[in-house]
Amino acid sequence: MPAADAAATADVAATFCATLVDEWVRSGVTDAVVSPGSRSTPLAVALAADGRLRLQVHHDERSAAFLALGLGLASGRPAIVVTTSGTAAVELHPAVVEADHARVPLVACTADRPPELRDVGAPQTIDQQHLFGRSVRWFHDPGVPDAAAASSWRSIASRAVLASTGSPPGPVQLNLPFREPLLGAAGELPPGRSQGGAWHGRAPARRAPAAVDVDALAAGIAGRRGVLVAGGGIDRPEDVHRLAALLGWPVLADPRSGCRLPLAATISHADAVLRVPSVARRLAPEVVVRLGAPPSSKVLGRWLASLEAWQVGVDADGFWFDPDRDLQCLLAADPSSWCAAVVDQLGSADATARPPDGWLQDWAHVDAEAASALREVLARHPEPTEPAVARDVVAALPDGARLVVSSSMPVRDVEWYAAPRRGLRVYANRGANGIDGVVSTALGVALAEEVEPPSPAGGRGRRPTAVLVGDVAFLHDTNALVGAARRGADLTVVVVDNDGGGIFSFLPQAGALDDEVFERLFGTPHGADLIGLARAHGLPARELTGQAEVGPAVAEAAQRGGVSVLRVRTDRRANVAVHAELHEAVAAALAP
Repeated sequence: MPAADAAATADVAATFCATLVDEWVRSGVTDAVVSPGSRSTPLAVALAADGRLRLQVHHDERSAAFLALGLGLASGRPAIVVTTSGTAAVELHPAVVEADHARVPLVACTADRPPELRDVGAPQTIDQQHLFGRSVRWFHDPGVPDAAAASSWRSIASRAVLASTGSPPGPVQLNLPFREPLLGAAGELPPGRSQGGAWHGRAPARRAPAAVDVDALAAGIAGRRGVLVAGGGIDRPEDVHRLAALLGWPVLADPRSGCRLPLAATISHADAVLRVPSVARRLAPEVVVRLGAPPSSKVLGRWLASLEAWQVGVDADGFWFDPDRDLQCLLAADPSSWCAAVVDQLGSADATARPPDGWLQDWAHVDAEAASALREVLARHPEPTEPAVARDVVAALPDGARLVVSSSMPVRDVEWYAAPRRGLRVYANRGANGIDGVVSTALGVALAEEVEPPSPAGGRGRRPTAVLVGDVAFLHDTNALVGAARRGADLTVVVVDNDGGGIFSFLPQAGALDDEVFERLFGTPHGADLIGLARAHGLPARELTGQAEVGPAVAEAAQRGGVSVLRVRTDRRANVAVHAELHEAVAAALAP
């Protein structure tokens, strides 16, 4: 290719990428994450040159993608994640799958070789067409940038944001092939739309409930014994509690729902009380309304599956969360808006909305008894226990903080044992329920700005964030620590270290297999020095040896800011025993 033609090709690519970035900014995008690579040079340089997006650079594509996921999870705005071609693009797949199932906006830009280098053995070239299959809301490959197609460039960028934030939100893949040379000078950009991009930085309006659904459901639930099961995806917990107060119903509140508030209707120990058969039978409702994504408790799920109640699901995107096939009705409506509309409907009707007996009082009584029994058991253990660590982390964080909880045991311990409180937002990667990228996700959550777009320089003033994670999940995502100290995040990493896969000790395999076989296949002790690992990345790290140290250490780290690691050692066998002790204490407290 003549030098003049090569320079023109590079300049067109630079202009194309600068246009994408400009349109993303106009559409309200505020963050981008780039992993270093050659083929992605035009887009990486355009992101850095624009200066209006906060740019994170991460060596590891897998961690970069989860960091971008965390930014979208906390802000509701899609972050851009950029990789070079080949296996670098494949590394985005776990985060793309989680974004799909968890309905988190994300725009994955995979640089690619041009068509003439495909299928001929060119290095770092794989088939990237529809690389993520059905996990993405939209896939697009515009081909090598061509000046003749400049009028389409803004539409591509704008549509990527719109597709990512639609109903349901989720990931988008833009596959972007570039020819060498890769460094060019951006020229004049195609004109922008007078109204800016498609989204303008605000979460799209949630689906309003249909009047017929509100009327029918309001008439069907008033005066009956029912429960509200509040899971993830609830924007305004106060609307849920307004409906609960009007109906006289309990709110079985998952921590991610934001509904676990210190209010009369809040039930925070449903898992514990429903393990007691006599109580589970006595508290069987006539109506169940499931709001948003389901809680993680299997006990609660099995209890719901055993009921003969009329069960209704309410989800903003009309997603059918029903693995046990129990729902009789699914409403595609924003849960908070639906609750508010039912309150308005019932409040204007001259009818008794509350059940005739002490339905809510019975629920509140058993929940209080369970909470008391749990406190008494945990107080008898001066050594760290995993239930107490979860409980104390939730209690110790300051108002306005965020907490990311790993799947496996941490998310369950927070759901089962954390007390109600205000001022804390809880997140977890419960889309695909994996332990991938937990610390990277938490870094993204810590860096996210919820209200006002951030300045390019970043800066302090963000909400303090913590992540509660097990040792295996921590080791699974150690590359999250690369450069973490320099990102400007305020993140306290609390690692519960039981030297292996603690959740497997609760499964039948633990009793059915020979100890040596079980340890090799499931217990998987690693013997890693997690304190040394954190310090190798320049992070302050501290060992906590007593349960009484946990809450003060978390509060101090949150106050201090920056990224730090707190390790709490526990024993896997003792952890099973203390969970059994807690269940037995609740059963004794609730025995007839």
